Amino acid sequence: MTVPENLTRWIGINLVFHEKLASFQKVVRAFDSIGDVYRADERALTALGIEKDAARELLSPRTLARARKELERLNRSGFEVMTWEDEAYPQRLREIYDPPAVLYYAGNIRLLDGPGVSMVGARTPTPYGRAVAEKLAFDLTERGVVVISGLARGVDATAHWGALRAGPTIAVLGSGLDVVYPRENRKLWDRIAEQGVVITEFPLGSKPLGHHFPLRNRIISGLALAVVVVEATRKSGSLITARLALEQNREVLAVPGNITSELSQGANWLIKSGARLVESWADVIDELPAPWNEELKNKVPEPSEPPPDVTAAEAKLLNLLRPDELKNVDKLVDETGLSVSEVLTHLLSLELKGCVSPRPGQYYQRKM
Repeated sequence: MTVPENLTRWIGINLVFHEKLASFQKVVRAFDSIGDVYRADERALTALGIEKDAARELLSPRTLARARKELERLNRSGFEVMTWEDEAYPQRLREIYDPPAVLYYAGNIRLLDGPGVSMVGARTPTPYGRAVAEKLAFDLTERGVVVISGLARGVDATAHWGALRAGPTIAVLGSGLDVVYPRENRKLWDRIAEQGVVITEFPLGSKPLGHHFPLRNRIISGLALAVVVVEATRKSGSLITARLALEQNREVLAVPGNITSELSQGANWLIKSGARLVESWADVIDELPAPWNEELKNKVPEPSEPPPDVTAAEAKLLNLLRPDELKNVDKLVDETGLSVSEVLTHLLSLELKGCVSPRPGQYYQRKM
């Protein structure tokens, strides 16, 4: 297979500068084409303020050799890549100050230009936070919005799962496509790649290093028309995403929370600072720019499938569970008069029917 030389060059420059956004911007803005970058000499690059080692690495034949090997690995893995020069490159990312040079992806890349809304929040949300994230993501997706998040534990994963019940979703990684983080989200990664799209700017094999996530956050906000924060502390990475969204001229919204909870401080502070308060999907769509807001608000969701049949015992359990709180198996035994084994059997059946979610410590939560 013949590979376009410019594709190799873009991957090469990304291998060198994917963690050095300022240096990358200096290079691409100083030359008319990616070919001109590679025809430059070390002196021309260092004159731009590029470190000597980085300039040498970029111009070394070994970098393009690494890029060709990267393409071979992508082909073997079934992954794909697009560059800044591609027509399919998402327009909203072109508008931000520091767009990624390349995007590695698995899934339907056309979703990146749809009416996207990012949802971010706490890694360890309360039952209330989980319930809100799941329902809001489902309601928005049902109306044609594409929910974007970061595949992290907590609000991210819950929003992805809620969206997948109604349609596609977009996951933006802080690692290479072949490095799933956290590992327990492997099944979620697979579902999103099948039903939506998983993307990253980081080369294959890149580990989920701490400084990758602030870089990833600019893509989460940059792809979106608006960013919604669901539960966050005052020092949360979600507030970094909100700040980036404001810098990128995106709308910022937040779900209000319990004033006694530390996890509500970040979102409540955003609301006090002027972010739109979110009570439902309609609040989010109201803040989207025209023509998306009118088009999506007037869209009628497809009729949902009827809920699965539940037995009388399952219905009894279901009525004792709430979407915004957790309840322990022992408590359910006391309230129903059933044995532990009976309660666990019925809960497993309800879980398989998509009615409840298990939580650590034998706690359960009703799905909205």
